Amino acid sequence: GTEKAVKSLGQANGYFGNDAVKILMPQKIQKVADMARMAGYQKPVDEFVLSMNRAAEAAAPLAAKYFGDAIRDMSLEDVRGILAGGDTAATDFFSRKTRDKLYTAFKPVVAQKIGEVGATRAYRDMMKKYETVPMIGGNQSLDLEDYITNKSLDGLFHTVGEEERKIRTNP
Repeated sequence: GTEKAVKSLGQANGYFGNDAVKILMPQKIQKVADMARMAGYQKPVDEFVLSMNRAAEAAAPLAAKYFGDAIRDMSLEDVRGILAGGDTAATDFFSRKTRDKLYTAFKPVVAQKIGEVGATRAYRDMMKKYETVPMIGGNQSLDLEDYITNKSLDGLFHTVGEEERKIRTNP
Protein backbone atom coordinates (compact mmCIF):
# COMPACT_ATOMS: atom_id res chain seq x y z
CA GLY A 1 0.00 0.00 0.00
CA THR A 2 2.82 2.42 0.80
CA GLU A 3 4.57 1.59 -2.47
CA LYS A 4 1.40 2.19 -4.45
CA ALA A 5 0.72 5.48 -2.66
CA VAL A 6 4.27 6.73 -3.19
CA LYS A 7 4.23 5.72 -6.84
CA SER A 8 0.89 7.39 -7.57
CA LEU A 9 1.79 10.63 -5.79
CA GLY A 10 5.35 10.80 -7.11
CA GLN A 11 4.32 11.20 -10.73
CA ALA A 12 3.08 14.19 -12.72
CA ASN A 13 -0.38 15.13 -11.45
CA GLY A 14 -0.04 12.74 -8.51
CA TYR A 15 -1.11 15.55 -6.20
CA PHE A 16 -2.40 18.13 -8.67
CA GLY A 17 -4.70 15.67 -10.46
CA ASN A 18 -6.12 14.15 -7.28
CA ASP A 19 -8.80 16.31 -5.67
CA ALA A 20 -8.45 14.45 -2.37
CA VAL A 21 -4.84 15.56 -1.90
CA LYS A 22 -4.37 18.51 -4.24
CA ILE A 23 -2.57 21.33 -2.47
CA LEU A 24 -4.70 24.44 -2.68
CA MET A 25 -3.94 28.08 -2.03
CA PRO A 26 -3.20 28.51 1.68
CA GLN A 27 -6.30 29.76 3.49
CA LYS A 28 -4.26 32.51 5.09
CA ILE A 29 -3.59 34.11 1.69
CA GLN A 30 -6.78 33.13 -0.13
CA LYS A 31 -7.95 36.76 -0.07
CA VAL A 32 -4.73 37.80 -1.81
CA ALA A 33 -5.26 35.15 -4.50
CA ASP A 34 -8.86 36.21 -5.02
CA MET A 35 -7.80 39.83 -5.45
CA ALA A 36 -5.02 38.82 -7.85
CA ARG A 37 -7.49 36.83 -9.94
CA MET A 38 -9.89 39.79 -10.08
CA ALA A 39 -7.01 42.03 -11.13
CA GLY A 40 -6.31 39.80 -14.14
CA TYR A 41 -3.62 37.60 -12.64
CA GLN A 42 -5.46 34.29 -12.94
CA LYS A 43 -2.60 32.57 -14.76
CA PRO A 44 0.12 33.40 -12.17
CA VAL A 45 -2.18 32.28 -9.34
CA ASP A 46 -2.90 29.01 -11.15
CA GLU A 47 0.81 28.50 -11.83
CA PHE A 48 1.53 29.11 -8.17
CA VAL A 49 -0.94 26.37 -7.14
CA LEU A 50 0.50 24.02 -9.77
CA SER A 51 4.05 24.69 -8.54
CA MET A 52 3.11 23.77 -4.97
CA ASN A 53 1.76 20.44 -6.21
CA ARG A 54 4.78 19.80 -8.44
CA ALA A 55 7.01 20.31 -5.40
CA ALA A 56 5.01 17.72 -3.46
CA GLU A 57 5.20 15.30 -6.40
CA ALA A 58 8.98 15.69 -6.50
CA ALA A 59 9.30 14.95 -2.78
CA ALA A 60 6.92 11.97 -2.61
CA PRO A 61 9.37 9.28 -3.84
CA LEU A 62 11.59 9.97 -0.80
CA ALA A 63 8.94 8.37 1.40
CA ALA A 64 9.65 4.84 0.14
CA LYS A 65 12.95 4.62 2.04
CA TYR A 66 11.42 5.83 5.29
CA PHE A 67 8.47 3.47 5.03
CA GLY A 68 10.88 0.60 4.36
CA ASP A 69 12.93 1.56 7.41
CA ALA A 70 9.78 1.67 9.56
CA ILE A 71 8.78 -1.80 8.38
CA ARG A 72 12.25 -3.21 9.14
CA ASP A 73 12.17 -1.63 12.61
CA MET A 74 8.71 -2.96 13.49
CA SER A 75 8.33 -4.73 16.79
CA LEU A 76 6.03 -7.66 17.43
CA GLU A 77 3.83 -5.29 19.42
CA ASP A 78 3.64 -2.92 16.41
CA VAL A 79 2.52 -5.82 14.20
CA ARG A 80 -0.15 -6.88 16.70
CA GLY A 81 -1.41 -3.30 16.92
CA ILE A 82 -1.69 -3.05 13.15
CA LEU A 83 -3.45 -6.40 12.81
CA ALA A 84 -5.90 -5.70 15.63
CA GLY A 85 -6.30 -2.00 14.84
CA GLY A 86 -8.83 -0.16 12.77
CA ASP A 87 -9.01 0.61 9.06
CA THR A 88 -5.92 2.81 9.16
CA ALA A 89 -3.85 1.25 11.96
CA ALA A 90 -0.86 0.71 9.64
CA THR A 91 -1.14 4.26 8.30
CA ASP A 92 -1.23 5.58 11.84
CA PHE A 93 1.87 3.52 12.62
CA PHE A 94 3.70 4.94 9.60
CA SER A 95 2.67 8.46 10.51
CA ARG A 96 3.95 8.07 14.08
CA LYS A 97 7.22 6.48 13.00
CA THR A 98 8.05 8.52 9.90
CA ARG A 99 6.29 11.90 9.78
CA ASP A 100 9.08 13.90 11.46
CA LYS A 101 11.76 12.22 9.35
CA LEU A 102 9.72 12.71 6.19
CA TYR A 103 9.20 16.37 7.01
CA THR A 104 12.96 16.81 7.33
CA ALA A 105 13.53 14.98 4.03
CA PHE A 106 10.70 16.64 2.09
CA LYS A 107 11.29 20.27 3.06
CA PRO A 108 14.59 20.82 1.16
CA VAL A 109 13.11 19.21 -1.97
CA VAL A 110 10.02 21.39 -1.67
CA ALA A 111 12.18 24.49 -1.19
CA GLN A 112 14.29 23.65 -4.21
CA LYS A 113 11.34 22.88 -6.48
CA ILE A 114 9.31 25.95 -5.64
CA GLY A 115 12.46 28.02 -6.06
CA GLU A 116 13.08 26.54 -9.52
CA VAL A 117 9.72 27.65 -10.85
CA GLY A 118 9.84 31.02 -9.15
CA ALA A 119 6.87 30.30 -6.91
CA THR A 120 8.59 31.66 -3.82
CA ARG A 121 9.62 34.86 -5.56
CA ALA A 122 6.15 35.33 -7.05
CA TYR A 123 4.55 34.67 -3.66
CA ARG A 124 6.79 37.19 -1.90
CA ASP A 125 6.22 39.81 -4.61
CA MET A 126 2.47 39.26 -4.41
CA MET A 127 2.50 39.55 -0.62
CA LYS A 128 4.60 42.74 -0.64
CA LYS A 129 2.13 44.44 -2.97
CA TYR A 130 -0.85 43.21 -0.99
CA GLU A 131 0.55 44.29 2.38
CA THR A 132 0.97 47.88 1.15
CA VAL A 133 -2.73 48.26 0.34
CA PRO A 134 -4.35 50.36 3.09
CA MET A 135 -7.08 48.76 5.18
CA ILE A 136 -6.72 45.28 3.65
CA GLY A 137 -2.99 44.63 3.88
CA GLY A 138 -1.35 43.54 7.03
CA ASN A 139 0.74 40.59 7.97
CA GLN A 140 -0.70 37.71 5.96
CA SER A 141 2.58 35.97 5.24
CA LEU A 142 3.28 32.36 6.06
CA ASP A 143 6.14 29.90 5.74
CA LEU A 144 5.37 28.60 2.28
CA GLU A 145 7.85 25.72 2.45
CA ASP A 146 6.38 24.55 5.76
CA TYR A 147 2.84 24.79 4.37
CA ILE A 148 3.64 22.76 1.25
CA THR A 149 5.70 20.20 3.15
CA ASN A 150 2.91 19.59 5.68
CA LYS A 151 0.24 19.44 2.96
CA SER A 152 2.45 16.98 1.04
CA LEU A 153 2.63 14.74 4.09
CA ASP A 154 -1.09 15.07 4.77
CA GLY A 155 -1.76 13.94 1.20
CA LEU A 156 0.74 11.11 1.45
CA PHE A 157 -0.78 9.69 4.62
CA HIS A 158 -4.30 10.17 3.26
CA THR A 159 -3.35 8.12 0.19
CA VAL A 160 -1.61 5.45 2.26
CA GLY A 161 -4.78 5.25 4.39
CA GLU A 162 -6.93 4.79 1.29
CA GLU A 163 -4.64 2.00 0.09
CA GLU A 164 -4.78 0.36 3.52
CA ARG A 165 -8.60 0.45 3.50
CA LYS A 166 -8.60 -1.26 0.10
CA ILE A 167 -6.25 -3.97 1.36
CA ARG A 168 -8.30 -4.55 4.49
CA THR A 169 -11.49 -4.77 2.41
CA ASN A 170 -10.03 -7.12 -0.20
CA PRO A 171 -6.63 -8.58 0.75
